[in-house]
Amino acid sequence: MLTSSVIVRGQVVAGQSVDVAPQVAGGEDGAAPVVTKLPVKQGDRLKAGQVLLEVSGRPVFALPGRIPVYRDLRPGAEGDDVKQLQEALRGLGHGTGGDTAGTFGAGTKAALTSFYAAIGYDPLPAVDDNGEGLEAAEGAVTAAERALEEAEDAEGEGADRAVQYARDDLAETRDDLAAAQAASGPRLPAGEVVYLQGFPARVDAVPGRVGAPVDGTMLTVSGGKLAVQAYLPEHQRGLVRRGQRVQIYSELTGIKAQAKVGSLADSLTAPDSGSGGGGGGRGEGETGGEVPAAPGQSGYLLRVDPDKPLDARLAGQDVRLTIEAARTDGKALVVPITALTAGADGRTTVTVLQPDEEQRRVEVRTGTAGDGFVAVEPVGAARLDKGEQVITGVKRAAVGQ
Repeated sequence: MLTSSVIVRGQVVAGQSVDVAPQVAGGEDGAAPVVTKLPVKQGDRLKAGQVLLEVSGRPVFALPGRIPVYRDLRPGAEGDDVKQLQEALRGLGHGTGGDTAGTFGAGTKAALTSFYAAIGYDPLPAVDDNGEGLEAAEGAVTAAERALEEAEDAEGEGADRAVQYARDDLAETRDDLAAAQAASGPRLPAGEVVYLQGFPARVDAVPGRVGAPVDGTMLTVSGGKLAVQAYLPEHQRGLVRRGQRVQIYSELTGIKAQAKVGSLADSLTAPDSGSGGGGGGRGEGETGGEVPAAPGQSGYLLRVDPDKPLDARLAGQDVRLTIEAARTDGKALVVPITALTAGADGRTTVTVLQPDEEQRRVEVRTGTAGDGFVAVEPVGAARLDKGEQVITGVKRAAVGQ
C-alpha cells in the first residue's frame, strides 16, 4: 500500500482561551485594587473551584461553565447563569437544596456560602448595608406584634377596629421582613469568577505580579477540549480535505495520537492578522472552536480533531502532523517517480532493464504518489512485475509492491 502524506507543524490548543482581567473594587479606603496573591504559575494545571489570584484581599476563582459572566448574582436572581452556578456548586459538593433550577434561593445561598468557606474566604453580602435593613425589618415586626397585643387588651368603643388595624400592620411588616430575608445572604460578584468550558484547565501566561495594580490582563488560562491547529501553505491546500486521517506526534514527549481533519479555512490568513482572546468587561474573553492565528503565522488555518481526548501534557505543545492525503486501494506496484517518462504522444512509460541488459519500455497509468514513489499499472498487454529493475535516469531501481 502506498500512502501520500502532507507533513506540517501544528500547535495543540484548547477550545477556549480566557484573559483574566478582574474588575473589582479597591480597598476600604478607596485605594486602587492591587494583586495581593498569585498562587499559580505558567504551565500549572487548574481544577474547578481553584483560586487563580487574589485582588485587594478578594478571590478570583475558576468554575466550569459556558455562559460568560455579565452580572453579579444575588438572592432572588433567575436565569441560565444562575443554573450554571448551581450546577458548578453541586459538582464541587455544595448542594443547592430544594431551589428550582435557575432560581437563586435559600439552597443556593447556603451552597455559595459553603463554597467560599472551602476556599478560605467570606462571601460579600448581597445587600451592602451591614445588615441594617434586615435588622430594621425585624424591629418593625416586633413593634407590630406589641401593638397588636396592646390593641387586643384594650376595651371600649373602637377596640375591634384597632385590633384589625394592628393585625394588618403586623402582616405588612412580616411581608417586609420576608422580603428582606430573601434578599439577604451572599452574592457572587462578576469580578470574582471565571467560567471555563472544561477541566483540568491550564495556565498559559502570568503577566501579573503580586503588588502590581490591576490594569488589564493578570493571567491567561485555557480550558475545554484539546485540538490541534496548523497553517497550510497554499501549495498544499489542495491536497488536504475534511475527514482525512492524521497522525499527531510530539517529539518532546513521544506521545502519538490518531485524528482527522476537522476543518480547513477557505481564505488565507496573512501574517500579523490574528488576535488573541481579549479581556472582557467582566474579566474574561474567550475564543471557541478555532483559535485566531498567532502573530507572524500565515497560511490556511487547519483544525485537527483527535479521535480520543488528547493527553493533557500536550497542551500548548508544538507537534508534527502527518496527514494522509491519498493511499492506494490495497497492494500496488510502485516505481520511483524519476523512472517515469512522458512521451511526445502523451503516453507515460517506464524503462525496464532485463537480465540480459536489454531495455524494455512499458506503458503505464499512474496513480497515488508519495514519498518519492508512484503507483503504476501496465496498459493493455504490457507486463511489469515486482522486483524488475527500472531505469531512473540516476541508477537502477526495483519495482516494488
